[in-house]
Amino acid sequence: MKHRIAVLLAATALGTAGCQTIAPATTPDAVSEAARQAQAGAPTAGEAAADVLARLAVKGRAPETGYDRDRFGQQWADVDRNGCDTRNDVLARDLTDEAFKPGSDCVVVTGTLADPYTGQTIRFEKGDGSSVDIDHVVALSNAWQTGAFAWDEARRTALANDPMNLLAVDYSANRQKGDGDAATWLPDARGFRCTYVARQVAVKAGHGLWVTQAEHDAMARVLETCPGQPVPAPDAAPADGPAEPSTAPTDGSAGPSATPPPGPFPNCAAARAAGAAPLHRGDPGWSDSMDGDGDGTACE
Repeated sequence: MKHRIAVLLAATALGTAGCQTIAPATTPDAVSEAARQAQAGAPTAGEAAADVLARLAVKGRAPETGYDRDRFGQQWADVDRNGCDTRNDVLARDLTDEAFKPGSDCVVVTGTLADPYTGQTIRFEKGDGSSVDIDHVVALSNAWQTGAFAWDEARRTALANDPMNLLAVDYSANRQKGDGDAATWLPDARGFRCTYVARQVAVKAGHGLWVTQAEHDAMARVLETCPGQPVPAPDAAPADGPAEPSTAPTDGSAGPSATPPPGPFPNCAAARAAGAAPLHRGDPGWSDSMDGDGDGTACE
């Protein structure tokens, strides 16, 4: 009854407001600020994902009551204000040989995906609807039940459009995953599982989400198979295969510069910190695992 009265009062107020402009609940500035705060709270690139996981709160799953995709704001908003929507930003990042709509440097119409979830090579054509999806690595339903239910819309929109939480993947694999967490779904491509879980850990840490006990334990089991697996750098494209143990500093310092390691760099963050990026095949510190698109140049 109270809800009905409140609705009637709101309707009356609107009817007497004339042409008064009502400000939207969520503004682009609010979303951009929420995204900035999440990036500021993200773990240091190159830090061991297992160490970051150990810092995440472990709690029970909150009810899914009230969850709706619309509660996460405009789909594929231009949060970084580069003039392109998030979906096309991710396609341009993750595809190779991509082509854009004539007259546009945003709209991706074709390209090739080295699918991280299945290991298959997939040809993407805009509008086919059944080849490539953009997956939320931490599913939005999972996010809702591990903290996002209490956020405002700006913060949820920032999560839904965070490049760290988005990957171009095989359509069918994404449908199989649904809203599963690490305890219920992992990629078929076993060589990508460590990278996948490390990405989930980075997203949860940056945005202040918790993990359930089952989710935590499943993540820990995966990361035990790849000691030192680092969390990815912001906006990093997927890279296949387990990483070498990370020697990147975890205190935010750049560490030694311009001196390549005796073996491959553990990741692109370490290569950039050493002033060696971009790397070309055959360069000191080169590793095929850093060349996600297989073009012979890594850490561009």
